[in-house]
Amino acid sequence: MMKAYRPSLPFTFPVRLLGPTKKSINGVLKKDYIQIAIINISFKTFGGTETEKNGTYNIIDTAQIETWYRPDIKSDCIIETMDEKRYEILGEPENINMRNQFIKFKVQRVKGGA
Repeated sequence: MMKAYRPSLPFTFPVRLLGPTKKSINGVLKKDYIQIAIINISFKTFGGTETEKNGTYNIIDTAQIETWYRPDIKSDCIIETMDEKRYEILGEPENINMRNQFIKFKVQRVKGGA
């Protein structure tokens, strides 16, 4: 018998779920994001990773997110915190045990510097 999945933290952190919209402007496809919903999540960070690429110093923040299942959470969506920090979803979100109850995924935010 399969053991029931339990989230590691309560879903107490509100964020905006942003979904892509695509417009063609002068023949160029432009992607904008609009708010789909405000959802509560558990947000577990792993600190930032410092990198230097092409002479630019960057910090990559990563986090693990768990929340209630929503079919509109996809890999091309963005999670935005209430203080307007935007995180990209990495890979395809995992529907835990295919039960449409909980979903789990990783996000990252890249901050640049000089």
